[in-house]
Amino acid sequence: MRVVLKTNDPVLLNFAEVLLKDAGIAATVLDGAMSVLEGSVGVLPRRLVVGEADEAEARSLLGAGLGTAVLEPGV
Repeated sequence: MRVVLKTNDPVLLNFAEVLLKDAGIAATVLDGAMSVLEGSVGVLPRRLVVGEADEAEARSLLGAGLGTAVLEPGV
């Protein structure tokens, strides 16, 4: 799994998930339950991950839909 997006913004995260789902790319949100531990303050970012085989296409889609400034740097 590769991290393609890390954000505290739930709207941005949801939009990114929908973009990938519509393209047929499986994505998983990690750290979503951390809000319970942090008290719902929103200081811990959630991570959106995709499979290694889908990373390039996911980055391309998210870059076009969200702008490349919000994407996690590639490895």
